[in-house]
Amino acid sequence: MSKKTETTTAINELIDIVQKLRDPVQGCPWDLKQTHESLIPYVLEESYEVADAIRNGDNNELCEELGDLLLQVILHAQIAREKNIFSLADIAKGISRKLIRRHPHVFNEIKKLNVDTVNEQWKKIKISEKPLIKTNHPTSDHLRKKVSIQPALAGAMTISKKVAKLGFEWENIEAVWTKLNEELEELKTAIKLNDKVNAQEELGDVFFTLINIARWSELDPEEGLAGSNKRFLDRFSYIESSLKGNLENSSLNKLKSLWKEAKAILKINK
Repeated sequence: MSKKTETTTAINELIDIVQKLRDPVQGCPWDLKQTHESLIPYVLEESYEVADAIRNGDNNELCEELGDLLLQVILHAQIAREKNIFSLADIAKGISRKLIRRHPHVFNEIKKLNVDTVNEQWKKIKISEKPLIKTNHPTSDHLRKKVSIQPALAGAMTISKKVAKLGFEWENIEAVWTKLNEELEELKTAIKLNDKVNAQEELGDVFFTLINIARWSELDPEEGLAGSNKRFLDRFSYIESSLKGNLENSSLNKLKSLWKEAKAILKINK
């Protein structure tokens, strides 16, 4: 059996399984209850788990998580097909046509291009496919649409990069640090005054300014925060193991001491 035939067989088997899960008579109650809207959290969760598997360099985990993500695609296609909206074939044909259309240097006039040129070409073709309605604020309209589907952290970076390219930029990184200190003071004041609404806004401003610092320093905030989460849990796991899970009966000084110990040991074993 060729690789192509093997892949087609495997995909068809998965499609058949999902169809049985969605069978109105003999299907699974949970699967039958699902809609496009109810599956949104699962699509996001599976996407993040794929990213986590990649960061961990675990190929077995990556294979499994990509399967979970593929299931989401098949489920959405099945739900749409039942309503005669679109099918998995429509999804595949649509993305195939898009890839061919956006890679003329590969499928039409074959020529070698560098990565930057390809990116610019992609953007121009994308804009030509779905031109924005002309307004006095085209960049804002474009960014509003783009960031509405992104996590807030990624959306802030998208905005920051785009407006900087248009010249709406800090003079230097020192100016960004000054702005961060200003925002931190405003956040402190709002919290002291117990002004929850203003404090929430100021917290957002602190994060947005930090995103600008990350961009200036060519750092990835998502990767940075993911790394911090992992380091924290590794250290906390060390503390739990040291205390055999009995944190409640330990003093704060003991916990701090174990935290420092965990940092030192994990750094050596890194």
